[in-house]
Amino acid sequence: MSGILDGKRVLITGVLMESSIAFHTAKVAQEQGAEVILTAFPRPTLTERIAKKLPKPAKVIELDVTNDEHLARVEGVVREELGGLDGVVHSIGFAPQDALGGNFLNTPFESVSTAMHVSAFSLKSLTMACLPLMEDGGSVVGLTFDAQFAWPQYDWMGPAKAALEATSRYLARDLGKQNVRCNLISAGPIGSMAAKSIPGFGELAKVWDERSPLAWDMSDPEPAGRGVVALLSDFFPKTTGEIVHVDGGVHIMGA
Repeated sequence: MSGILDGKRVLITGVLMESSIAFHTAKVAQEQGAEVILTAFPRPTLTERIAKKLPKPAKVIELDVTNDEHLARVEGVVREELGGLDGVVHSIGFAPQDALGGNFLNTPFESVSTAMHVSAFSLKSLTMACLPLMEDGGSVVGLTFDAQFAWPQYDWMGPAKAALEATSRYLARDLGKQNVRCNLISAGPIGSMAAKSIPGFGELAKVWDERSPLAWDMSDPEPAGRGVVALLSDFFPKTTGEIVHVDGGVHIMGA
């Protein structure tokens, strides 16, 4: 049986744990026929270990999205491995501890700058590094956490995600002429490594227990992974600059 990504070549960042959305994106992408290459930083060996749990082998390359030398070598490594790309998944976010957990008013700009560089500007950096590989067009999909709201404990990751969402829209504007789509999945909370690094994350997750129209399971990243794969596919050929919510419907609830 053919899959919706048959013949597609996809680069996926952010596979750190089996509980990550990126891992489930890679798994579903392979199941749907894609060839996948993974990037990792700062510990490629960790990603290589997790990659062994995927349905098929996947090469892992080291990539620090804030390092221009790393970004410059992406094209050559991926071209040698896959010949080109049809899709890119941005699943990268980081803020120093003093930018999270209730310290919003006291966070120094240096920490805010790091959060913005890693979590938002990197969408542009990664996309431009991969653009020469998408000769026939392609799909860039990133992951956000609804930046319309001020969430408890999330602090400067909120403005960083707002910047990510705006960056995606501007990329969609400027890359449309090359038939490259850029969209985001706004996922509900998942008990991943990124989530566990946020102090008081459980308080935020309680919102979903109380308000989600569809039952939300924090231990199941696959619905978000399926959303990413759908946007990578040809089933959304004229959708760009969009944010698709995979959050059980919490974003529609007024109270």
